[in-house]
Amino acid sequence: MFRTTEISDPAFESGNLRFITVKTPNLKGRGDICVFVPPMENLKDIPLLILLHGVYGSAWAWSQKAGVHITALQMIENGKIPPMAIAMPSDGLWGDGSGYVPHKGRNFEKWIVDDVPAAVIENIQCVSEKSDRFISGLSMGGFGALRLGVKYAENFRAISAHSAITDLKQMPLFVEEPLDRYLQEETSENSVWRMIAKNNGSLPKLRFDCGTEDQLIKYNRTLHQQLSDAGIDHIYEEFGGGHEWEYWGQHIKDSLLFFAGCR
Repeated sequence: MFRTTEISDPAFESGNLRFITVKTPNLKGRGDICVFVPPMENLKDIPLLILLHGVYGSAWAWSQKAGVHITALQMIENGKIPPMAIAMPSDGLWGDGSGYVPHKGRNFEKWIVDDVPAAVIENIQCVSEKSDRFISGLSMGGFGALRLGVKYAENFRAISAHSAITDLKQMPLFVEEPLDRYLQEETSENSVWRMIAKNNGSLPKLRFDCGTEDQLIKYNRTLHQQLSDAGIDHIYEEFGGGHEWEYWGQHIKDSLLFFAGCR
């Protein structure tokens, strides 16, 4: 599928992390993916979680800021979740954050939905087309997970987001790039709620959470209320904490447990 692919050498890897770089027309260049691969033997068709970072980050963020690979392995070894692969791609590295939406001639959306799973399936033997797929992320990555999980519901069994941006109009809270670089011509594409309302009837299982001291809490509460008023099944939780890695490193466990129950 890809003109060029590079994957790390197992002799030099650590922490059960592998690194893949592929060249794709969607990015008009190369994209990076960090992949946690459970070290158990004879694994086949295991679930694939696509885990999206927030602004300023890249493919290394979830592992090197939150140790998600360590958390996942502990939960697997303790029998709390089944073995699953976790793909942590870059967002395409545009500006402070791509928003995981198409713009400026690059399709950051298709990079995540099409290229990332294809690259993992091509290079990681225990993941296949038969593998269940889940999507999650934090902040901008929470927006990406919610929006892409809903828009491409046929690709994902479940969605879980942390401290999510719920509308592209919130991007200027974090980035210096102008808002008009992100906004889509089809206005429903800019809002998680409008995407959900547009696609209601074919939604994956859905959960999201936010810290009570997070600047995005009011937007998450509004989304929760909109879903509740519309009778759309979902899980929404609030925990103490702000817009910070300490919060995300702790509550990614809730996503992993949620996905384990959605198989």
